[in-house]
Amino acid sequence: MIHASSGVAIAVFLACVGAVLAISFYLGGKAKSAQGYFAAGGGIHWAVNGIAFAGDYLSAASFLGICGMIAFFGYDGFLYSIGYLAGWIVALFIIAEPMKRLGRYTFADALDNKFNSRGIKLAAAISTLVVSCFYLIPQMVGAGALVTPLLGFPHWVGVLIVGCVVTLIVTTAGMVSTTWVQFIKGSALVALCTMMTVMILARGVRMPEGEAATALRRGVPAAEITGAPGAVVLPEEGGWTGKPFVRVRTEATGLVSVWRRSGDGTLDVAQTLTVMPDGRRIANGRPQGTGPGQGDLIPAGQAARLPGGAKETGPLSPIGFLQTMQDSEIVLWGNEKIAEADGGATTVYFQKPTTGKDFMAPGSSPTFRKVRSEKLGDKLDFLSLMLALFCGTASLPHILIRYYTVKDQVSARKSTVVGIAAIGFFYVLTLYLGLGAMTSGTLDVTDSNMSAPLLARSFNELLFAVISAVAFTTVLGTVSGLIMAASGAVAHDLMTNFLKMKMDDARKVRAAKVAAVCVGALAIVLGILFAKMNVNFLVGWAFNIAASANLPSLVMLLFWKRTTKQGITAAIIVGMLSSLTWILLSAQAFKDVYGLDPSRALVPFSQPAIVTIPLGFLVLVMVSLFTGRKDGAAEATA
Repeated sequence: MIHASSGVAIAVFLACVGAVLAISFYLGGKAKSAQGYFAAGGGIHWAVNGIAFAGDYLSAASFLGICGMIAFFGYDGFLYSIGYLAGWIVALFIIAEPMKRLGRYTFADALDNKFNSRGIKLAAAISTLVVSCFYLIPQMVGAGALVTPLLGFPHWVGVLIVGCVVTLIVTTAGMVSTTWVQFIKGSALVALCTMMTVMILARGVRMPEGEAATALRRGVPAAEITGAPGAVVLPEEGGWTGKPFVRVRTEATGLVSVWRRSGDGTLDVAQTLTVMPDGRRIANGRPQGTGPGQGDLIPAGQAARLPGGAKETGPLSPIGFLQTMQDSEIVLWGNEKIAEADGGATTVYFQKPTTGKDFMAPGSSPTFRKVRSEKLGDKLDFLSLMLALFCGTASLPHILIRYYTVKDQVSARKSTVVGIAAIGFFYVLTLYLGLGAMTSGTLDVTDSNMSAPLLARSFNELLFAVISAVAFTTVLGTVSGLIMAASGAVAHDLMTNFLKMKMDDARKVRAAKVAAVCVGALAIVLGILFAKMNVNFLVGWAFNIAASANLPSLVMLLFWKRTTKQGITAAIIVGMLSSLTWILLSAQAFKDVYGLDPSRALVPFSQPAIVTIPLGFLVLVMVSLFTGRKDGAAEATA
């Protein structure tokens, strides 16, 4: 669809952003000391901190990315939810209380508690910065995706707005304002998504009516394409050779529309949307958005068949809704990007009627299709992603520093339990939100990240405005947490502890605020550069790096007495560099980052965790055994 902003959406958005900034300025006076700025003085109630955990963790990937993946592919998107939630078990039983006991402000504090090692401080600080930057990318991409339909601005403007607002939040009151922003947005997000789920169940699933239903069954006959006045079928050439598509140029308009061939060699009678290299959108051979019957794409996200031949189901129970989707046929959309001879690329979106038995089972999306593959590399890629999601949660710097905002270890454990409850409930809701969007008739087939807000628009404009504004604060809360972690790594770990710069509290806070501004500027640049990538996939990369670099050191420090400072330093560096290198050499990076042929990738699969996490543990053990013996021999000689 072509997004159109509204006065209601703009008003709600501005009110929401204004409220967030007002909270930050009001709490600014409570963050004068380093303890107040980095850890909110340790005075946050465990229940508030638990909801803030949810607000921090339920990022653009959780709300926009997962809902989008479920809406476009079905159950596969929900596997991300399972992985994200499972990681909190590690945080609860292994990380929560020791983190509170060992640290003060940052992740490096905990690792270096008994060593006082400059090497650990440097490695942990760099790891924090790298993970934070990778995790910032999908948040900023999600922000731009939201602002485009809300305000009618380009994607880069949305990224810029988020960067500026978050920088103000962090530089005014630090962790105090960050905590309360996360608490408010976490509560609002769960409450509104619960309300939307109730509305989805009350509406049930409906077949399209009128002209839309006729076109859904019949599509556009081939004769209307090739037989139109002045229509010329263009020969295959360049990157089109051998592709299951045909191009048709209409002399009257000069448009080149693209159609998918059917199995018998004729043109499909399904709808198509073509995005040309110059950005023009052509729906069913005509410019999109020129009016009914003149190029408007029938709203995507329709049921092609309901159980028993029904036209609508009426209200459904939670279990009944899932069973209905299982027994229905839904029109999903596929796409293919085809290279042009001049170096550009045309993207063709086409309908794919899909049964519930297919999209309600693992393996329907490109990411998880590998589950059904016969290739060992494909199966390892899937297992590696699940391992990264499971292990990455307890390794994310912006999650770890939240344990320092409560008063004691018991409060740290209680806040983790509250966080798990809120996050788990939300992830159950994402399944209904994604499937509801799949049948809402309001999907934008070119932008999976907008599925949840556009689902809200299918009910009414006010709900769309509120959900989009809350989703925007979701981005604000997560980004502010990431920038807090990054600024603490710079001011506390690098400047104070590694470089041994003598700074009082005021200077340390000032340095952290300058670092926050710099990281915010970097986040804006990265959000613009990676605008076209799915936010959920980008988060997978961040989890891989976090788990590979941080988890081995955390676990072995807590449970193996022979761990040495050299072992921790080496494990962080090797885990971070190996996972980062693997990602940059993967097929997904070749395709989506470099624009190269993915078959030229230098590693066998894209997700590195299954290799790099064990490598981190191995390096830590080997280096600790070697350096431990050497230190012991030196002591004996002395």
